[in-house]
Amino acid sequence: MVRWKRFGSSRGRPAPAAPEAQATGLQAAVAERKLVARRSTGIRRVLAGTGAALLLASGLALGVNSERVPDTDEAYAAYQKGNSATALRLSQPLAEQGDARAQSLLGLIHYNDRGVLRDDAEAVKWSRLAAEQGDAAAQFRLGLMYSEGHGVPQDHAEAAKWYRLAADRRHPQAQYNLGLLYATGEGVAQDNVMAHMWLNLAAAQFPVSDTRNRNAAINSRDVVAGKLTREQLVEAQKLARNWQPPQRPQQHGVPTS
Repeated sequence: MVRWKRFGSSRGRPAPAAPEAQATGLQAAVAERKLVARRSTGIRRVLAGTGAALLLASGLALGVNSERVPDTDEAYAAYQKGNSATALRLSQPLAEQGDARAQSLLGLIHYNDRGVLRDDAEAVKWSRLAAEQGDAAAQFRLGLMYSEGHGVPQDHAEAAKWYRLAADRRHPQAQYNLGLLYATGEGVAQDNVMAHMWLNLAAAQFPVSDTRNRNAAINSRDVVAGKLTREQLVEAQKLARNWQPPQRPQQHGVPTS
């Protein structure tokens, strides 16, 4: 009997798959810190008046008291360095303003933290807000929470829905987990052809350098291939080869059909 291992199912412990951050693009998303300076009205007024010469003589330059506005990349950088509290502080106001990446990061922090920041209800709240805006990492995480019953009642059909949305955005872990749902018939009709297709896509989507995850997808795909007839295998391979992310009308980031 095959014992399937889903990505992300060992929360708080090292999983056979790479950390979620690796597949969600956190490393690629973290760029050089951006600092946005806002010149304060008070500085402009003083420099425009008779006190400008005194200020400049004292070594005060325009913008010295400017307000520093953190961005989402800075919050992700803090999280990658293991500083979840700082990441939460930086991302919270951005998330409340509707920034999907910041919302997704809040969901990740509350879901993955091993200490006081772990909060399944908050993880679901922020992951759902980001997922509804089309954030693939949040969609995958929400699918995982439904699959495991963390913060929501366990519902494999709902898990399949969110995995599919993330898979359609080329999220390899979501493609892998969706393939396993088709292989086992959890939340979807059991279908080895579809299972092979999604596992094949996941194997192709993981970078070659990500040996562990890629091999897991390849091995699972090959197990499913052993259950297919020759004709079914040809069909599954053709489906994977011709697959393209669907273009669907969206409402709040979620396809309406």
